[in-house]
Amino acid sequence: MTRQEIWETALRQSAADLGCEAGDFLRPEPRVVLSRPDARARKYLQLPFSVEIVSYGSCAVASVSPEYRELTERYLAAFPPEHCFETPNLHVLNEGLAPLGQKVCFMAEYFLPEPALLRTLPCALPLRILGREDFKSLYLPQWSNALCEKRRELDVLGVGAYDGEKLVGFAGCSADCEDMWQIGVDVLPEYRRQGIACAVTSRLALEILERGKVPFYCAAWSNLASVRNAICCGFRPAWAELSARPAADVDEMNGR
Repeated sequence: MTRQEIWETALRQSAADLGCEAGDFLRPEPRVVLSRPDARARKYLQLPFSVEIVSYGSCAVASVSPEYRELTERYLAAFPPEHCFETPNLHVLNEGLAPLGQKVCFMAEYFLPEPALLRTLPCALPLRILGREDFKSLYLPQWSNALCEKRRELDVLGVGAYDGEKLVGFAGCSADCEDMWQIGVDVLPEYRRQGIACAVTSRLALEILERGKVPFYCAAWSNLASVRNAICCGFRPAWAELSARPAADVDEMNGR
């Protein structure tokens, strides 16, 4: 799969998620569209969105419910796309959402593989390919990034690093949509900084591509260890994404 094919796949998927056209992400001007359910969207997305903003670097595209459209249009028109995803400008959006019962919630950076940089990275420990049957006993807190207990049916493939018979590092992927599988990775604390995360992630990315799917990787910008892992494995930043959620849901996440 070529770099162009990978990026076109991601653009098509983001368009299905947001309810826009793939070319909208490459426009020079921002665009706001109304959010609607779509069977092609990533399975974990809660559609319709209140406010969801995505940028591949050229502009910001927002998918919104009708009551948030005017606010979002003003916000995207006021600031360059790169500043729409960070403070101090985010305070403007958050303050506008507050009277409508919403708050800025999730923000993340998404990575796509560069085919020329992908390779299996070395590991001092043996690696094993894992499938659904192997996952049954692995829905545990230490593997919560690699597997998702709430969406077990989407977990399709993994690579584990073993010290004897002990699983010490694990990259898993979920079939979040038809053409793209998302990678998550965990390493036991006492085995970190030994190259295990890079080894299992890089091997899994290649396994996904061999199955005709596009691997993608998500990290918060402040999760530097995760970002470094993505870059080490041949992934590069592709798009940024921001979500608003009901204020009560955000407060609950914060233990309030």
